Amino acid sequence: MDNTRNLMKRTVNRRSLLQKGALAAGAVTIGAGLFGAEKAAFGQETSGALTNGDIAILRFLAAAELIESDLWQQYAELGGIGDNPPVEIDPNEMVNNYQIALSNLDGDGPQYIASNTIDEISHANFLNGYLEFKGADPVNFDEFRILQGSTATGAQDIGRLTNLMHLNVDTSWFVRYRSTTNPDFGATFPQALKLNNVTAIPRNNNDFNGASNPNFKGNDHIQAIANVAAFHFGYIEQGGSSLYGALSQKVSSLEVLKITLGIGGDEIAHFLEWVDFAGNAVQAPVAPFTDKTSGLSFPDFFNNPPLQPPSRVQPSLIFPVPCEFISPDLPHCAVIRPSDDKFAGAVATIASFTADGLFVGQTPRFLQVLQQMAAEADAATRQL
Repeated sequence: MDNTRNLMKRTVNRRSLLQKGALAAGAVTIGAGLFGAEKAAFGQETSGALTNGDIAILRFLAAAELIESDLWQQYAELGGIGDNPPVEIDPNEMVNNYQIALSNLDGDGPQYIASNTIDEISHANFLNGYLEFKGADPVNFDEFRILQGSTATGAQDIGRLTNLMHLNVDTSWFVRYRSTTNPDFGATFPQALKLNNVTAIPRNNNDFNGASNPNFKGNDHIQAIANVAAFHFGYIEQGGSSLYGALSQKVSSLEVLKITLGIGGDEIAHFLEWVDFAGNAVQAPVAPFTDKTSGLSFPDFFNNPPLQPPSRVQPSLIFPVPCEFISPDLPHCAVIRPSDDKFAGAVATIASFTADGLFVGQTPRFLQVLQQMAAEADAATRQL
């Protein structure tokens, strides 16, 4: 396969897809309004003004969605389907080795990546548009788009907010959702896999190549990168699911609550897909294998589970296991967790993103802005 030709063919299509909304996701400038204007914003809601707390929540969510849009755009440029038809329609579609590796985890993987990207861009655009509609300042991070992304063929040569090439992927979520315990009650969870200082996208064209494997198409090296991405997808979307749940409890306006529940529900839909996707990375026919280039190993969680009992890492499980909720004295319930500020709020989200390595190379000013916005969102209280 002529990888260079394949990648160049898809670059234009991906750019066409993403330019429809990605770079337009920000609006206006970062300034005093970013830190929570004293004014209340008015719109067409019959209850009148939005509270400053609701504005702070919406502004932080817009910031989080801009961050998600940026990282998903990077995934989509190299691994998404772009404007091309799905493989069910055109099984002879020319694809690169990263797309092949992602398709080894799910034949619709590139389509899901493209769709997830479009969703996140729509969230950022809507939240900023709603803030403006209500007379509040939207969020713009354009001055912080300074990071160098992948130089592999297919990636756009533009500044990025996030770094996907030095990740410390927290895989404890994979164990948490298979547990009957809840972090809101102090439960902690081990890592399903240790993924430290790893890349989730091809850094350059050399990363498309590696040792062939008789069990799957592509090669061990690019498959290891795709497997890292699979667990990172789940990490990102489970975080969004919890964040919207935590902040929804603070919302005063019913219209704003409609927004947080609506977008939060979409984040949960994303998460459930990536739970399944990550599970496919650690079972036959993909696993077990070791990539000699990176040293990463992916065991078969069915036949060689890294934790006991094996149910803690059951790879075929998609839905959350019922767990403690509200009170340990109540029956267990299948829920999104955590949902409390300490573990799922805005400040916790930024701390988690930072530990993940998403902001490696970013300016201290960017982290300061995020932390200030997060603190203001967490400080919001529901007003009746």
